Amino acid sequence: MTEALNALDYKILEQIQKDATLSTTELAEKVGLSQSPCWRRLQKLREEGYIKGQVAVLDRKKFGESLCVFATLKMTSLSENEREEFVRKVGLIPEIQECHTLFGERDIMLKIIARSLDWYQNFIFKVILKLPGVQDIHSMVTILEIKHTTAIPVQPRTF
Repeated sequence: MTEALNALDYKILEQIQKDATLSTTELAEKVGLSQSPCWRRLQKLREEGYIKGQVAVLDRKKFGESLCVFATLKMTSLSENEREEFVRKVGLIPEIQECHTLFGERDIMLKIIARSLDWYQNFIFKVILKLPGVQDIHSMVTILEIKHTTAIPVQPRTF
């Protein structure tokens, strides 16, 4: 919002991160507002880009066995066009859920959902190593997911 977010805005954002299917009436009740002011605040938060979209979070296990792999990439120097091509291609690969640039010895970190280790090995050779500038890949396969959330902390935490 043009002015700083207030406590009610934070409450709204926290609630819709938990359940974006809440009706305006239900949301208003949870944050302690009447329906109309709650709806106006929610619209303003959307208009100002605090809320980028609403999605359904699917249960990966319902689709069969899969592995979560974090792969770090060592890259060669890339031209601006090659960098843009890398970003474009990564964006088109649905198995890559996240892509981050890094400080340190590695340049890129990918979060990949793999069907199996055999599938992942083929994916490395047929997809990842064919991306522009990929020089080396180091993979870490997770054993157990202890915490998974899409919610971000919206209020600064004091310790």
